[in-house]
Amino acid sequence: MPDREWDAVAAHAEVMRTRTLRELFAAEPDRDRMNIEAAGWYLDYAKHRVDPEALRLLRDLAVARGLRERIDAMFRGDHVNVTEDRPALHIALRVPAESRKFVGPEIHAEVQRVLHQMSEFASSIRDGSRVGHTGRPIRNVVNIGIGGSDLGPAMAYDALRAFSRRDMQFRFVSNVDGADLLEALHGFDATETLFVVASKTFTTLETLTNARAARAWSVAALGGDESSVAKHFVAVSTNAEKVAEFGIDTANMFEFWDWVGGRYSMWSAIGLSLIIAIGPDNFRELLAGAHAMDEHFYTAPFEANLPVIMGLLACWYRDFLDAQSQAVVPYANALVKLPSYLQQLEMESNGKSVRADGTPVDAPTGEIVWGTVGTNGQHAYFQLLHQGTTLVPIDFIGFERPQPGLALGDQQHFLYANLLAQAEALGFGTDDPSLPPYRVMPGNRPSSVLTALQLTPFTLGSLVAAYEHKVMTLGTIWGIDSFDQWGVELGKALAQKIATEITSPAGPAMTHDPSTNALIRRYRERSS
Repeated sequence: MPDREWDAVAAHAEVMRTRTLRELFAAEPDRDRMNIEAAGWYLDYAKHRVDPEALRLLRDLAVARGLRERIDAMFRGDHVNVTEDRPALHIALRVPAESRKFVGPEIHAEVQRVLHQMSEFASSIRDGSRVGHTGRPIRNVVNIGIGGSDLGPAMAYDALRAFSRRDMQFRFVSNVDGADLLEALHGFDATETLFVVASKTFTTLETLTNARAARAWSVAALGGDESSVAKHFVAVSTNAEKVAEFGIDTANMFEFWDWVGGRYSMWSAIGLSLIIAIGPDNFRELLAGAHAMDEHFYTAPFEANLPVIMGLLACWYRDFLDAQSQAVVPYANALVKLPSYLQQLEMESNGKSVRADGTPVDAPTGEIVWGTVGTNGQHAYFQLLHQGTTLVPIDFIGFERPQPGLALGDQQHFLYANLLAQAEALGFGTDDPSLPPYRVMPGNRPSSVLTALQLTPFTLGSLVAAYEHKVMTLGTIWGIDSFDQWGVELGKALAQKIATEITSPAGPAMTHDPSTNALIRRYRERSS
């Protein structure tokens, strides 16, 4: 089927391939106008290999692919997750209590009920009125989950540690490798330790394996009293029967809903460990930041819409300039886990080869998202970014001020100077013809600079929401369902089967490929 808008972008991309950032800046002296301010963030996208015509054509493509209609549908609560026939209403989780925007009264009431339950519970832990089995206050919290039940709260806790209770310890366990749990429990007193077990169905293999091991550790340390589980374990789940079976009081089960995808769930009861750490008021500020970005995404015209511009630029590089990856480099050590968080958000959402209608995609989809904090990356992979042969667009993220309570002095200035210097050096390279070839930096490496005044609950919330909406923008252009994740299911099912074959004393007949059968036999022979 002819696609006039796509073909127009492709034709213009061929023209732009040979144009450099130096040429673009020379042709447009006012190129610093290429910025957007929204929800506490300032996006400078001037150092991208686009001209006004490229941006116009990309917006036309988004319009033709129905982005406006798709945004309206999601905010209306339509079933935009088509393969699972459900809405994607993570936006409902951040609507303020006094508002009725974007969500019906029943869902709004349910969200506020659970948020109130979370706030009351968090306050009772923080003020010491809720105690453990022996009457001692809770001083340690261990979050047990995987994927979205781990990455979101773990990332946000690290980011907002300056706002947390510093007399409490919070650790996050996700890997089914038992060493992860043992390390998390090291030095903890069971009488002061609370476990938050996050699993929607309460059947997730990795999470329940770790939860059972944690239960055994806790019960043994508390004199073998099984009733102690009710005081030291809470659940984030919807399966009351399984939760009660485990020994958790269902009064301490925090609900979330099937319209909350795992990688969009940090704002829900999945954030229970986080709300205990930073307190209910700061957690509401996190939600307020996300809601501010939601409103911006919903109302701003595409040419001034921060998440839309992020999505259009990603489409430009992925589909028209042959880039395969996207680097995210925060110049704030507190955001050390942000690249990993965004890996799941982007790659699980848009790593699809089939459209929502079941037909194969006919263009590259998804980005390989990677990165580390600056300045560490400068002494590692930045060599490839500066002089390698691979095109890697970069998102630089930074803050004009350190977090509250941190007097960093000149270190803060030097950190921010490094961010700006790397963006400039990558964009424009060297301009000295006397240099030997091995010292030449060709430049023309595109980047965005995202800055905020300070890393706070509000700005973290709005930043994460911006990336969520970027993902939806891309998914709409590609015609895929950004809200399902069927690709993770096959491996999980096979793992269950292989686990049984590994542990069964009878050594059941195996029906895998010869390589897998041989590896199972080898493991059985050598693991005991």
